[in-house]
Amino acid sequence: MRMRVTVVGTGYVGLVTGACLADTGNHVIGVDIDAGKVARLQKGQCPIYEPGLPALLTENLEADRLRFTTDSHQGVSHGEVIFLAVGTPPSPSGAADLSMVEEAAASIARHANGPKVVAMKSTVPVGTGEMLERRMRTMTAHPIHLVSNPEFLKEGSAVDDFLRPDRVVIGAENPAA
Repeated sequence: MRMRVTVVGTGYVGLVTGACLADTGNHVIGVDIDAGKVARLQKGQCPIYEPGLPALLTENLEADRLRFTTDSHQGVSHGEVIFLAVGTPPSPSGAADLSMVEEAAASIARHANGPKVVAMKSTVPVGTGEMLERRMRTMTAHPIHLVSNPEFLKEGSAVDDFLRPDRVVIGAENPAA
């Protein structure tokens, strides 16, 4: 079954996720706040070195299965499943800075136009998913289910790791999600 997928964040994890999901036939929109990066990605310019990724980017852009935008509304409206892959850098105290994850989650809730499954790829502390799901549900009348889907990608083999994983982990309270 081909799906409409959105990936919020086009860093290492987000770009590999989006390109690989598009290569399996899904229609993917990558959303990023960096307009310059989005413009370069739309031209097929891969910002990171990862074997196989530039070819996936080009092939799927040309096949119209992959596109990029800064427009959160467009991205969220498009996706049946939304992968959240934004940065969680350390704060001055050493704890994860969740501000980008929180803002992305709020944007998803604000722009939801129907039921959404949000798959967390970002590295976050235990309990963050439950907290975000509660917040998101207060911001929209549409059903939102947040699931955890950690990545196990290794630099230099990320495309192969994604397409042929040795394990897939999904944590969810709702079995349908």
